[in-house]
Amino acid sequence: MRRLRFNGTGSGGGGCPSIHEDLDTGDVIVHGPPLTDPEDLAQLQHLDADEVAVIVPRNTLVDFGPRDDTPRLINADEEFGRLFTTFQHTAWRLETRGRYASDEQTAEWAQFTAGRRIDWDYDDDWCRNVRAQTGEGKRFERVRLVDSPATPGQTYLRSNAARNCAVGEDIRNLARTDAERLHLPAEDFWLFDSRLVARLVFDEDDNLTDAELITEPAAVNRYCQARDAAWHYAVPYTKFEVDQK
Repeated sequence: MRRLRFNGTGSGGGGCPSIHEDLDTGDVIVHGPPLTDPEDLAQLQHLDADEVAVIVPRNTLVDFGPRDDTPRLINADEEFGRLFTTFQHTAWRLETRGRYASDEQTAEWAQFTAGRRIDWDYDDDWCRNVRAQTGEGKRFERVRLVDSPATPGQTYLRSNAARNCAVGEDIRNLARTDAERLHLPAEDFWLFDSRLVARLVFDEDDNLTDAELITEPAAVNRYCQARDAAWHYAVPYTKFEVDQK
């Protein structure tokens, strides 16, 4: 006999359709009203004679289906980079850190720390991809948190925003005190198409090492809520006053 757990029902009245889960095998048992119209059944693929089709509202599966809460760790280089070409409509970023070691390894950073005009490259791989993706109607958006006073890295990214926005991004700033008031997540993340989160993993020297992919609907929804709050209160970078004291 199976050991079944009742996950829930979308009927609102304790009936069907409902979802159960086998605690030993992970199998999912769904019951609901049968699909009986012959023309509907004729459209189904691989429906055997001993099988029945049931109708289940989409939200029932989203709300009560089994969850995989374990993020998948991917390499920060190739696999992570492909996410920026395969997303369908929106790539959204929350940047929370005061320092990114990768910035400090560039010629632009050397120009910045020397007090010189930064000679930005508008035709590197990132810029070319942003132009290509936004040319298809997709969006790149970011909210960058800024301390008071701003760290050197945050001041540098204020200058970087002009380049990134020139090639198609929309970058806004938010004071860290406001982010704390809004209870925004402390971690950096990219949110792709409101369905996939890439939580960025940094080492103790502020180097990006990996990304954790999160697809569990309830967890993704929490990041979507954080995005909505951050985007509502953030200010376009051109209007944000950076405290450099």
